[in-house]
Amino acid sequence: SRMSGCLVTGIAQAGTTIVRRDACWWLLPGTSKRPPADPQRQPGPSGCPGWGNWPLYCLFCFGTELGNELFYILFFPFWIWNLDPLVGRRLVVIWVLVMYLGQCTKDIIRWPRPASPPVVKLEVFYNSEYSMPSTHAMSGTAIPISMVLLTYGRWQYPLIYGLILIPCWCSLVCLSRIYMGMHSVLDIIAGFLYTILILAVFYPFVDLIDNFNQTHKYAPLIIIGLHLALGIFSFTLDTWSTSRGDTAEILGSGAGIACGSHVTYNMGLVLDPSLDRLPLAGPPITMTLFGKAILRILIGMVFVLIVRDVMKKITIPLACKIFNIPCDDIRKARQHMEVELPYRYITYGMVGFSITFFVPYIFFFIGIS
Repeated sequence: SRMSGCLVTGIAQAGTTIVRRDACWWLLPGTSKRPPADPQRQPGPSGCPGWGNWPLYCLFCFGTELGNELFYILFFPFWIWNLDPLVGRRLVVIWVLVMYLGQCTKDIIRWPRPASPPVVKLEVFYNSEYSMPSTHAMSGTAIPISMVLLTYGRWQYPLIYGLILIPCWCSLVCLSRIYMGMHSVLDIIAGFLYTILILAVFYPFVDLIDNFNQTHKYAPLIIIGLHLALGIFSFTLDTWSTSRGDTAEILGSGAGIACGSHVTYNMGLVLDPSLDRLPLAGPPITMTLFGKAILRILIGMVFVLIVRDVMKKITIPLACKIFNIPCDDIRKARQHMEVELPYRYITYGMVGFSITFFVPYIFFFIGIS
């Protein structure tokens, strides 16, 4: 197999040699020795010799960010505030379901990350998590497919656009995880197929779930209780890792967004267009429209980030005090379930609630809704 740059490092397994010949990397079976250093290739970030191909490195850094918190905290609010709240809410429902099942499956199967060496890891933040299946691959599969399923027929656009978006988005995210040395090809394939199975089973119920969240009298109590119970269950599957905190963040965000949508619906702040107006046509892009969209993002994100920061400063010391856990070292304190679960769940629950209630209310108040 012939590959360039660091892409080979992500798929090399134990018992495989990576050898540089004729300006290319080759995989040779039968030995665990590392390839000799190439003096003409200067190491880049984390000692990766593939930094010489910086466009590829930057592309896959972007691809891996499509499955990280920064992307989610921009992507879902943008849909809800600027494009289509209904699609945004239902994307969140699907994302929470897919990511929760993926994270729990990781902690049940407990396959380790690819060994290093021979793999050169360009990312170490998620190294404490297990590997199978790749939740980046799962979100990178679920989001574009769900976007097309939710928008085609509701909005007027050629289907070919969606059919181009799905493989481009999915392949970029999946290949980025191999490139970064975080997953094997098997992890990626398993994540992709697992997502297809989840969508096939649960997608028909997304409309029912969204309507329940908005209209049922006791929806907030059920949403909060169910998401909290799922979080407690996931925390019992294994010892501490970054995946536990991520799971609590996902569940808290989902619960907050669902509860916020319930309040905005019953207050009449955000109303979905009636069925007789479908399919919707995109409005002409004007400077006024563009300016309002940018203003909504700036104001909304500033408010959301302030809420997140304030809630972090409140919940961690409060949880430590309630459960009598020393908080001198915040990092160690957060490794206790009694601290991390309420901290993540409450903080990101308020973030989600702000996205679907507080921020739209601010937009309505200042006249940019």
